[in-house]
Order: sequence, then structure tokens, then C-alpha cells
Amino acid sequence: MCVRRSDASRCLRLRAVRIARWRFSRELRSRRVSFPPRVGPGQKGWPMRKRASSPPRAEQQRKRNKMSSGGGSSSGGGGDSSDLASLLECPVCFDYVLPPILQCQSGHLVCSNCRPKLNCCPTCRAPLGNIRNLAMEQVANTLKFTCKYNASGCALSLACGDKAEHEEQCPFRPYSCPCPGASCKWQGPLEQVMPHLLAAHKSITNLTGEDIVFLATDINLPGAVDWVMMQTCYGHNFMLILEKQEKFEGHPQFFAVVQIVGSPKEAKNFAYKLELNGNKRKLTYEAAPRSIHEGVAAAINHSDCLVFDPSIAKLFSDHGNLGINVTISQI
Repeated sequence: MCVRRSDASRCLRLRAVRIARWRFSRELRSRRVSFPPRVGPGQKGWPMRKRASSPPRAEQQRKRNKMSSGGGSSSGGGGDSSDLASLLECPVCFDYVLPPILQCQSGHLVCSNCRPKLNCCPTCRAPLGNIRNLAMEQVANTLKFTCKYNASGCALSLACGDKAEHEEQCPFRPYSCPCPGASCKWQGPLEQVMPHLLAAHKSITNLTGEDIVFLATDINLPGAVDWVMMQTCYGHNFMLILEKQEKFEGHPQFFAVVQIVGSPKEAKNFAYKLELNGNKRKLTYEAAPRSIHEGVAAAINHSDCLVFDPSIAKLFSDHGNLGINVTISQI
């Protein structure tokens, strides 16, 4: 038999492959493969998830103390409270909407001070009714609101029931110039009122003492006229104002009022008496001074001052000059 060299080489290679396969199969059969036994949760060998390390007990107690003192993010905390309070901003005056809280048909809020001035909702232009939002009123009763004079330096936060009373007497509220008339547009803190009057209104006479005479000259001048004088006593400054104007058209009248350069709370500590004397006649008026924040116009509109006609003034005047005795007393 004749075998070619190439066929002989192929036969040798095939034989070598068979021998290698046989050896591998024999080695695989003789090898023992072991698997771990099946175990359940909690048994030895069950893979456990690594527990996260817990903070020390001291740190946990410190966090609890912080939450109990209001430093956490609870509903009573400062952050959440201020966020809720921001939802109660009036879109007209940007002050807080406090009870009674009114809304339009779509639920937009408006404060009770701005409501009478509006014909429609400032947000959606829908008609405004008299719908009260009782839920938001309950929310408002649980919150603290910053004083409206916060930008001027007041750092107090108050309950909605105390906010209006505080702002009426807040020392940071701006005061307008107390001089009658609308020519002076000055505004500033209470402690700057007297320096302003001394610098910008130098024509005003300032007398010292509890009992002085306020002399108004040329009271027969036609038209609206005013006379102003300052009185200093008991460590406070008082402004005496006599105005002649027509509260009712065609009927000129004189209005005399005393104001304190101070807050309404300070005004309650004093009383004043005005007297007209002359020709065996006496006209007396006594009242508590008003704060300059309230202004003269409010006293005149409510007739909360000494009021008399030109005919009465003529009985007490002397050649067109009228003297008024002013007495300030401390209560």
C-alpha cells in the first residue's frame, strides 16, 4: 500500500488530538467539584448585608435637643413658618393678610384693608365677593409674622393678634413732619423729629415750662391760617397748633389741639388744658394730647380738640391777637 507523506502527517495529527481529548476527559472525571450547602436566613454561612454604622448616642441626643428647641425643620420652626407666612402676602399692599382673610372665587387672597378699595381680584380680575378663607385664618393664627417696620430695624416676630397693636407703637415706624400743611414731605424715625423741626422750621417758637401763653396774632386774616408753637416740659416736647379753616363750606372755625412728639403710648401719660380768658369770660377745654403720628387732621375731623367760631374768638381777642393759656400736666 502506498501512503503519501501529506496523508501520513494528517493521521499523526488526528491521533495526537484524540490522545489529548482522552486525557482531558479522564482528568475531568477524576476531579471532584464541591458546592456549599444550602442554608437559610439567620443560619451560619448566609450572606449578611453590612449594617451602616449608626451615629454615637451623644450625637443622636444632640439632634433630639435641637429639634425640641425649635431648631429642626418642624412646622413651628423658623424656616417653615416664614415660608407659610410668605403665602399670606397681600398682592396690593404686600403686607400680611391677617384674619378676617377674604378671597376671590378662584381662591386668591386679599387683605381686609385693601378689599374695600377693589372692584375685582388684583390677581385674576375675577369678581370679588365676601368669601372668607377659614382654613387660612386657622393657619395664620398659628404663625409668627415679622413687624412691617422690619426694614427699619425692628426684629420682632409677633402673633397675628398682637401685630397691629405693636406696629402702632413700634419705635422704628417712620413719622411724618408734624407741621400742618402739606409743604414738608419729610419722614424719619421718632428721635429725628425734633432735630428736623429745629433745622427746617426755625420760625417755630419753643417755650419751656408746664404753663405758658400761646399768642396767635392777626387772627382776622381771611382764608386758611395756622399758628404753631413748641412747648418743652417733663422731658418731652409738645406741639401747640391753632388752625383756622372751613370744615364746612362758608363756616370758618378755629381748631386748637396739643400733640406730643412721641408715641401714642407716651401720650397717655399726659393731659393738657386750654383756656381763653378775657372780658370777664373764660372758656376751658381739657383732653389728652395726641401723638404726632395721628396728625392734626384726625383731631379736627373728629372734633377732638377745642373748637370755636370767629365770633367767640373776637370776644377773647385783643386787637386781633388771641392769647391761649396752655397747661401740661403729667398723669
